Formats: sequence, C-alpha cells, structure tokens
Amino acid sequence: MAAVTHQSVEPTSSGFERDARKIHSDKPVAPGNIAIGVVIGRTSEFFDFFVYGIASVLVFPKLFFPFADPLHGTLYSFLIFSLAFIARPIGSVIFMAIDRTYGRGVKLTIALFLLGGSTVSISFLGGYNELGTSAIGLLAAFRIGQGLALGGAWDGLASLLALNAPSKHRGWYAMIPQLGAPIGFMIASALFAYFVFSLSDADFLEWGWRYPFFCAFAVNVVALFARLRIVATPEFGALLERHELEATRVIDMLRAHGRDVVIGAFAPLASFALFHLMTVFPLGWVTLYSEQTPAAFLMVEFIGAIFCIAGIVVSGLVADRIGRRGQLAVCAVLIAIFSFIAPLLLSAGQTGRYTYVIVGFSLLGLSFGQAAGALASRFGQTYRYTGAAMTSDLSWLIGAGFAPFVALSLSSQFGIAFAGYYLLSGALCTLAALAFSRKLETLDS
Repeated sequence: MAAVTHQSVEPTSSGFERDARKIHSDKPVAPGNIAIGVVIGRTSEFFDFFVYGIASVLVFPKLFFPFADPLHGTLYSFLIFSLAFIARPIGSVIFMAIDRTYGRGVKLTIALFLLGGSTVSISFLGGYNELGTSAIGLLAAFRIGQGLALGGAWDGLASLLALNAPSKHRGWYAMIPQLGAPIGFMIASALFAYFVFSLSDADFLEWGWRYPFFCAFAVNVVALFARLRIVATPEFGALLERHELEATRVIDMLRAHGRDVVIGAFAPLASFALFHLMTVFPLGWVTLYSEQTPAAFLMVEFIGAIFCIAGIVVSGLVADRIGRRGQLAVCAVLIAIFSFIAPLLLSAGQTGRYTYVIVGFSLLGLSFGQAAGALASRFGQTYRYTGAAMTSDLSWLIGAGFAPFVALSLSSQFGIAFAGYYLLSGALCTLAALAFSRKLETLDS
C-alpha cells in the first residue's frame, strides 16, 4: 500500500511553491526560525480559539440566549462552542484534498482566511433581540467555519521542527509548538479583561466585546506570512519530496494505521480535558457561582498562563530524560490526583481559586507540553503528516470539545466534585491508552 502511495501522480506541492523554494535555495532556514514560525502559527490559532471561548461565557449567553437563565444560557453557548471540534476532522479531510491538488501554501491561505473571516464575522452579528433565532444559526455557522478552518490550518511545521531536532532533544523541540496555547490565551484574556474593566456592562455587550474578534483577523494575517515563509523553504520541500510531510488520503491512512489513530487520540486525553477545565470552564463557574468579577478572574488566569509556559518548558527537559510517553504517564497520574483536589480548591473562596489556577496551569503545562505526537512514531513515514493531523483532531474532539458543557452540566446538577470525576476519567483513558500502546509494540516487535 505504501508503495502505491509513493507512486502517486498527484503533486506534493504547487508550482508556485516549488519556484519559491528554488529562489530561496541558497538561504537555508535555521531551526530557530522554524520555531518562531511554529509559535506564531499556534498562537494565532489559540488566540481565535480563546477569544471565542471567553465570549462564550461573558457575552453569548446574554446576547444570543437572553430568553434563558444564566446557567442554561451558558450551557447553550458551550454547545455551540463544541461545534468547531466536530467540524475540525471534516475540515482536515477537505483541506488534505486541497493540499494534494494545489499545495500546502494554497491550503494554508484558504484555511487561515476562513478562520479569520469566520471569527471577524461573529463580531458583526446582532443578537437574539435583533435577529431572533437567525442570530443563533449564524453564530453556529461561523463556529463551524472556525472548526473547518482549524482542520485546514494543520501545516506540518511542528513535524518539520521535530524532524530537524537532535535525537537527544526531541522532548525539548516537541514542547515549542505548545507554547502558542498559553500565549494565545494571555493575549485573549488581557484584551477581554481590559474592555470589561474599562466599559460599562451595556457598552461592553453592545460593542466592546467585538474588538478582540477584529484583532483575530489581523493576527491570522501575520501568522499566514510567517507560515508561508517556512513552507517556501528548501527544507520543507525536501521533506515533501521524501513524502514525510505529504498529505495522503485519509481513508488510506486509516486502513494502514486506524488502530494507531484511536490509541493516539486517547493518549493525551488527560491533558486535553484539563485544558478546558483550567480555561473556559472555571471562568463560567466563577461567573455563575462566585462573587468575583469575570475580569478579575481573567487576570488571575493570565498569571496562571505564565506558570503554564514555565511548565511547558520544564516538560521538554523532563521528557528528554524519561521519554515523552513516560512524561505523559507521570502527568496523567498527577492529573488524577489533582482531580480530587481541584473541586475543593475551586469552591474554597478566593484563595482556593487562586491556588486552583496556579497548580492547575502548572500541571497543564507539564502535560500539554508533550501531548502532541507522543505516539507519532507508530505512523509510517508516508502517513505521518495525515495521521498526526487526524489524531490531533480526534483528541481535541473527545478530550476537549464537550469538556466545558459536560463539566458545567455535571457540577451544576450534582455538585462541583463531578467536574473532578470528569477530569479523572480523562487521566484513566490516558493511562489505558499508553499501556495498550506499549503492549502492542511488544506484540509487534
């Protein structure tokens, strides 16, 4: 099957990209420049992601669901939030076809303009009082557009960085793309906190919340140029020619590595479940059930994101000593322990919430820093790019897509402890997937 794929007559890149690589053939790109391009790209994606996530708590329940009480309005908002995660694998399939036909640059350009366009379009929406149910339908449509675009934004630059990494420092290089998540969250939370602090409630709901969505489009344009610069390098082209970053058909990849996709999707579940239980869910919980203002808690989370960055950096050092899978396993155990402590902290007043944020974000950094591609070695060279993309899509869908909705539903109905049980289930899934993967490798060897 692999031989047939290598014989494919479809181009691995467009003529424009191949010409660009010839122009830059005397300018080899340094790993540091690749790292900068990767971080900028991931920051833009997560900035869009968190702008929407924060608005799902502070804006959308009041603007699009004014007919519901605050709890159910937030739950409805979280349901629409999940649509992007459902659409993301579909976007990967669509944009993989565009990649094979027109090249990586065309794919990224369309995907990032779709992402930015969907995001900025939300900022122009009128609320339920102006448009009725059409406002909710349009919000859902633009959220689906974001999800499709995120599937197409998979660029292979993280793989390019890993393949250029020294063998003894794979963990260190693997953590670099993950820095985009806390950086994107810090920018989004700071913007929202500024407008909430500066404006009256009426002004913020009328026009202030729209500015972070405007900014998202500008950030995406900058990220697009940073990515295209790397895609046009000879190093990237060489990996395409060797099929190491080639977009293969999803059905072919699943036939060869379907089992590995499933295992890989469950392996980082603890980290991805914790991801939303530290960002979107606690903001919703604090807004609904505490006396603390959302803007004040956003700034606490901003500080927590700094600890997350530190945790991501430390994860690279630790992973190079004990291995990336060992790192994931240790973090899954720590997350399981934290799942029992987290509800107590979140409901223990302001000091407890601050402790929850600092400890939780630090643990998130340690686990999330190595969550991407820990099992990528099981994919053959031909299928690595497509396999990594689909595995990531499914991981986010299963582990994070419905996390805010499920955690808030359970905690509001049965008590905050059930949010911890939800997190515990993710940690157990990670440990089971890692154990099953190791058993398969023993059988295959």
